[in-house]
Amino acid sequence: MEMFLIVLVLLLLIGISNMVNHFIPFIPVPLIQIALGALLALLPLGFHVPMETELFLVLFIAPLLFHDGKNVPRSALWELRKPILLLALGLVFVTVFVIGYLIHWLIPSIPLPAAFALAAILSPTDVVAVSAISSRSKLPSGIKHLLEGEGLMNDASGLVAFKFAVAATVTGVFSLGQATISFVLIALGGMIAGVILSYIIIRLRMLIRRWGMEDVTIHMLIQLLTPFIIFLIAEHFGVSGILAVVAAGIVHAIERDREESPTMKLKIVSTSTWSVILYILNGLVFVLLGLQLPSVSKTIFSNPEFNNSQVIWYIVIITGALLALRYIWLNLSWWLGGKMRKMELFKLKQRTALITTVSGVRGAVTLAGAFSIPYVLNDGSPFPERSLFIFIAAGVILLTLIVASICLPILSKSEEPSIKEDKDELERKAIIHVKEAAIQSIEAELNEENRAASLAVIAKYTQLIERLKLPELPEDTANNQYMEEKIRFKALVAEKRCINELIKEEKVDRETAYIGQQFIHRMEVAVTNKMKYRLMTSVVFMKRTSFKMLKSISPENEKRVKLSIQTVVAVRNLKIQTAKAAIAAIKADMTPINRGPSLLVIREYRRLISKLNRENMLKSSNDKLLKLEKELHYKAFQAERDEVQAMYEQGKLTRELAQKIRQQINLREAFLIEEKTYQS
Repeated sequence: MEMFLIVLVLLLLIGISNMVNHFIPFIPVPLIQIALGALLALLPLGFHVPMETELFLVLFIAPLLFHDGKNVPRSALWELRKPILLLALGLVFVTVFVIGYLIHWLIPSIPLPAAFALAAILSPTDVVAVSAISSRSKLPSGIKHLLEGEGLMNDASGLVAFKFAVAATVTGVFSLGQATISFVLIALGGMIAGVILSYIIIRLRMLIRRWGMEDVTIHMLIQLLTPFIIFLIAEHFGVSGILAVVAAGIVHAIERDREESPTMKLKIVSTSTWSVILYILNGLVFVLLGLQLPSVSKTIFSNPEFNNSQVIWYIVIITGALLALRYIWLNLSWWLGGKMRKMELFKLKQRTALITTVSGVRGAVTLAGAFSIPYVLNDGSPFPERSLFIFIAAGVILLTLIVASICLPILSKSEEPSIKEDKDELERKAIIHVKEAAIQSIEAELNEENRAASLAVIAKYTQLIERLKLPELPEDTANNQYMEEKIRFKALVAEKRCINELIKEEKVDRETAYIGQQFIHRMEVAVTNKMKYRLMTSVVFMKRTSFKMLKSISPENEKRVKLSIQTVVAVRNLKIQTAKAAIAAIKADMTPINRGPSLLVIREYRRLISKLNRENMLKSSNDKLLKLEKELHYKAFQAERDEVQAMYEQGKLTRELAQKIRQQINLREAFLIEEKTYQS
């Protein structure tokens, strides 16, 4: 039960970190998660999660690297194979020797083999951390692919070098020739194991499909188990489990692109499932790091043998040396590559070199490796400076994260073109992108039962996109937005006035009028207050759900439903009248200045009138189709909101533009709610 509560608390912290990042997006999520983890550890709750290295590697690193291998562009990896190998292999081994000697010189109490071990575990970069930090920095695609390729490869090389250095420290025996041969065998063995095991698993999946078992659950379970099985089998035979899962991911990507790839439904489920799993695993890595920091720091700061300020300077100097060595290696390897072969690939801009340098963030593998250091040597003596070893590793991780979070936005911003894209054009492209996401969500739901309804909704979205792609007069400036809101309020006032006049003339009953007034109120809220609008739509949904339950339980309620259909028709006719009154009011106040926003609102009202008239003429046989269309529309609206949030978090939308697009979605949803009620 205790472990279950711990997991719940950690998941809650991940959710809180993303909520905090929503309001302060300039602070990267990993730093927020580390801070929350440290805060939890400092609270007097006795909250402690032991770091088990083998479990950490198989539970976190295996699925993360498998997914990265499956989704990294293979063509980009092949084009960048030389610089990737120079960073993932060459820089790792240079770091082990150069930084190892530096650590031994700085801290003589750490023997040279142990210093090599610390340098080795500090050499792998964390592509997950870089991706999280750079999500709002818009890294150039070439640098991003280079970092992804480096991150996939250098985890294995760094860990293998670390294991040999630790073994040399523990046993006091080291052979460079034997270590080199072992490294080649372990690396090649890992890649070969990944390819062979992937092929077996893929053939098993194909065999299951040929047996007629197309159940998405079974295939999804196999996908989720694949990285864990491959990692454990590879490690059992003494080869690199990390390179095995990377190779497996690439093989699965090749299989996915072939004709016998999974069905569309499985692809959608797979994407959704993996996104949730990766979201949780990425968050847990940094929360766990935060949980370890207080105990690691306390061990060092409370020890009289260590000078606290001196230990902090060790971290600063080692971090600076790692970044400086990375920068020098980049320039030197690119220069040598350009001398050997005159290729554009080896022409390195200094800004690109700086971005690639500060992107060398250390993360999960470094943390896991540091905690895997044994407590004692073979002769029974304690491992030299083990606590200091772990403290330095944690400090370097934290410092590289801070440096990257500060420097990357500045450096990547200078990479952007000096001429900013027109705001209206940016908005138009964003809306098109959001509507394309809605179409994809409908395609994911498409089946034989809802095919007609799905195609109808997709057709509507396609028409909207085509209309947006046509050149039009510039609209939706800040002034036009204000005018549009003003016009909508005038239209709603005209609708209210129309209802009041009909009540006075006794042309509408009180119940119908009340329902019409409620719809107008909802539209007012949709224009002004987003949170209140979402609350209101939730209440409406719950009311309708309760109504349907009562209808199915009680025969008496069935009679009431039949009577309420007459009211629905009356409300529908009332809405047609109020919409016409709103159009008349807008036309009366139309001027050359507000003509664009006025025509936009009038077009929406006319579309609503046309749909309501069509509903009056429809036969009951089409009720099921209409119901399916409405359900798909709601899913499309949610897909639009999700895409807006994703674009905002990636820095593709400003807060103001994201809010504006959400408001437009709210208005369209409000219209749909009214239409649905008129059809009920």
